Amino acid sequence: MNFFETYKSENPDFGTDTFKCASETVTKLLQTATSSDHPGMLLGKVQSGKTRTFISILADAFDSGFDIAIVLSKNSKALIEQTVKRLDSEFKTFTDSGECEVYDVMNAPDSFNRFELQAKHIFIAKKQTHNLQRLIDLFHTKCPEMANMRTLIIDDEADNASVGYANKKGIIESTKIATQISELRGVIKNVSFLQVTATPYSLYLQPADIDVANVQTFHPTRPAFTSLVPVPAEYVGGDTYFGEKAATDAPSVERYIHHVVDHNELEILKGSDRRRFKIEEALTSPAIQSYRHAIATFITGGCIQILNAENEGQNTRNLRYSFLVHSEQAKDAHRHQESITTELSEQLAKAATEGGSIIEGLIRESYDDLSRSITLYSQPLPSFDDVLAKVIEALTGGYITIIKVNSDEQVASMLDKTGQLKLRTPLNIFIGGQVLDRGVTLANLTGFYYGRRPNRYQQDTVLQHSRMYGYRRKDLAVTRFYTSNAIRQTMFEMEEFDSSLRNSIEQSQKHGGDDSVQFIRRASNGTIVPCSPNKILIATTQTLRPFRRILPVGFQSGYKTTISATIDEIDHIIAQNGGFGANDPVSIPLATALELLTKIESTLHWDKTEDAPAFDWSAIRASLTHLAAQNPAGTGTVLLWAADNRKIARFRTLQGEQGFSDSPDTPKTEGAMARRCAIDEPILFLLRQNGEKDKGWRDTAFYWPVIQAQANTPTSIYTAEITDN
Repeated sequence: MNFFETYKSENPDFGTDTFKCASETVTKLLQTATSSDHPGMLLGKVQSGKTRTFISILADAFDSGFDIAIVLSKNSKALIEQTVKRLDSEFKTFTDSGECEVYDVMNAPDSFNRFELQAKHIFIAKKQTHNLQRLIDLFHTKCPEMANMRTLIIDDEADNASVGYANKKGIIESTKIATQISELRGVIKNVSFLQVTATPYSLYLQPADIDVANVQTFHPTRPAFTSLVPVPAEYVGGDTYFGEKAATDAPSVERYIHHVVDHNELEILKGSDRRRFKIEEALTSPAIQSYRHAIATFITGGCIQILNAENEGQNTRNLRYSFLVHSEQAKDAHRHQESITTELSEQLAKAATEGGSIIEGLIRESYDDLSRSITLYSQPLPSFDDVLAKVIEALTGGYITIIKVNSDEQVASMLDKTGQLKLRTPLNIFIGGQVLDRGVTLANLTGFYYGRRPNRYQQDTVLQHSRMYGYRRKDLAVTRFYTSNAIRQTMFEMEEFDSSLRNSIEQSQKHGGDDSVQFIRRASNGTIVPCSPNKILIATTQTLRPFRRILPVGFQSGYKTTISATIDEIDHIIAQNGGFGANDPVSIPLATALELLTKIESTLHWDKTEDAPAFDWSAIRASLTHLAAQNPAGTGTVLLWAADNRKIARFRTLQGEQGFSDSPDTPKTEGAMARRCAIDEPILFLLRQNGEKDKGWRDTAFYWPVIQAQANTPTSIYTAEITDN
C-alpha cells in the first residue's frame, strides 16, 4: 500500500504546502546524516499544524524505507492519550488493512515475531523514565532485531524535557530524560531523528560539544537542518496579537483585540480578600471591572456569531465557543476564580431575568467594543436589540458552562474524539493553570484572560500558554485578550524575539546559510560573548535587528532637587556634541554614549506599585556596545542626536483605557533620520522633555533616551544573564 498517496487523498484539506513540507523533510532525512547530536528540526508556530505535518512525514517515511516510527510525547497522560487517538484515527486505513500497528509503548507486546515485523509500527511514548526504559529494553534486549530496522524518532514538543543538563554546584550533569533519549538513539543502528517544536530556543543554543559529569558519552542535540511548517492565511498567531498593527494606536482589528487589566485585579483573582472585593458584589464592584467586561464580551461575541449563523440559515446547535482564564498555577486560586465566575454568571442571569439598566449597560459596552472590530472586518453586525435578546436567552437558557481544569487526569477525561477539550454548551469558560498549555487545544477560543506573573518569564513557557493561537481567523473580530500592561509588553518582546528567529532561519535558507542566529550575553568582565545553553529562555532579552527601537517605558522623572545637576551635566555633553536639533547626528565614542545612558538612568525612577514594563539598563548598555562593535570600520562609535522642548504626557488614552506613553520619537523625524543616517552605526536619540506637572511628570526637565539599531547589523538575541565564563 502506498501510505503517502493514500493519506493525501484522505486529507485534501491539509493543503499542498503541508504535503510539500513533509516530502522535503523526508528527503532531508534520507540525504542528511541526522546523527544523534544533529537531528532534523521541524519548526512550527504554536498551534499552527505541526502535528498534521509530522503525521504526513510519517506516511511519506514509510514509503521511503522506514519500518518503525517512535513518537516521543510530553509527559502528560492527556497528551499521550490525545496522540494515540490521533494516530489511530489518522492511520485507520492502514491499521484496518494490517499494514501498520499503533501502540502506546506501555501497552505494547514484550516482543514481536518475524510476521508482525513485516508491518510498519508506530510506538508512542511519554518522555518519562518508565516509558523510555521500556522502549530501550524492547529494542535492546527483548526484540533486538528491531534495532536493525530503519527507524524514525519524532520528538514532539522537543524542547520539553528532551534536552537538558544542569549546573549542580559547578558540575554539569545530564538530566535523566535526556540521558535515556540519548541511550535510545545509541541502541538503534539505523535511526533518523526529527525534533518538532514551536519553541526551539534551547535546541538552537546548545554548544557543539559539552562534557557532562554523570554520563560518559552524552550527545547534545543541535539541528542538522530545519524545515519550517507552512503557515496558511487562516492561522492567527503572535504576529496578529503582538505584531506591528497591535502595537500602534491606529484603529485595527489587531489593536482592538487587547484590553488592559489593572494589575491589582489580578491580585484579587488570586485569593479571597473581602477588604478589597466582596463576591456578592461581582456584578457591580469596580475591583473586577476588566474580568466582568471580559465575561460579558465573551457572551456577547458568541451571541453575535450565533445570530449571524442563524441569519445565514445555518444549524447552530454545534456552534460553540470557549473562554480561558489562566492567571495562576495554584489550585486554591482556581477555586476562587470558579466561585467568582459562577457568582457573576448567576447575577448576570438574574439581571437578565429582571431586566433593567445594569444588564443593558454591560452588554451595550461589550457590543460597542466588538462593533468596532466587526465593522473593520466587514462582517455583519446584528442590531443591539437582537444581540441583547440573544444574550438574555443565553444567560437564562443554560448556554454557559464553567469548568475548572487543574489536573492532568481532568484534561484526559474531557478530551473529545479530535483531542480537543470538549465544548458542552454554546459558551464554555475554562479556568486552569499549567495543564492547559502545550498540546491542549480549545476550539473556537474567543476570549483569553491571562495573568501569569512569574519572577522570570520563560519564553517557551509563555508562548505555549498562548492557547488563543490557531486557525481562528473567522472569529477574530469577536476575539479579545485581557492582560496587564507589563505582561502585554513582555509578550510583545517575546514575539519580536520569536519572529526574528524564524525570519533569520528563512533568510538563511534562501541564501544558503547555516540557519544560524547570533545569541549573545554579557560576561562578568563586561564583554559580549556567545550565550550559554538555555540562558535565552528567560524574557530579559533584547532582539537586535536593523532599526529596532529600544527605550524605557512606564517611568517617572526624578525630583528637581535631586536630578537637576545631572541634567545640567547631560546638557553640557550635548552642547559639546552637536547641540539640540541639528540637521544631522554626530558620531561620538561609545564610552560617551554609555556615560550619557548611565547619567540618565539615575534621573528616571519606576514605581513598584505601577504596572510598568521592566527595563534593564545594564542590558541596554551591553546591547549598544554590541551594536557599536558591528561597524565594519572598527570605530566603535555611536551616532547622537538630541532635541529639547519636548512635551509628551506620561500617559496616553486609547479606546478609553489609560496606558504609559511609549513614543517620544516619531517616524517622521527620528525614524526618518535613523533610516537616512544609521547605516553602520547605531543611533542614540536624547529627547529632552519639559516634564510639566499637568503632563503627569514632576515639573522638571528630564531626558528620554531612544536607541535604534543600524541598518547593517545581523539579527542577534541578547540576554541580560551574567555568568562568570
